[in-house]
Amino acid sequence: MNDLHAWLSQQHHGLRTFRNFQQKLDTLVRDEPGQQALCRLLSDLADGYIEAFDEEPLPVDVADRAYQRLLDLVGSLDLQANADRRLADINRVAAYDLLH
Repeated sequence: MNDLHAWLSQQHHGLRTFRNFQQKLDTLVRDEPGQQALCRLLSDLADGYIEAFDEEPLPVDVADRAYQRLLDLVGSLDLQANADRRLADINRVAAYDLLH
């Protein structure tokens, strides 16, 4: 997840970054199949955001806030944590909203 966070921190806040983020998650699942649930939830989170603004104007302040929320969320995840922490992370991602 550190590599994903490092990559994300160097990206623009546009929708393309969220699409590329989903591709990175697909790669992570292939490399670490034990993270499939977390990656799926993160991908669904990005997908909801993409769908909300696909072919619609994306206000800069909304894009900045959503990007920062995603960056903070990814930075807070620890794939090496104990089972309780990983479950808490999964539940937190499942309840997360990039827009609020």
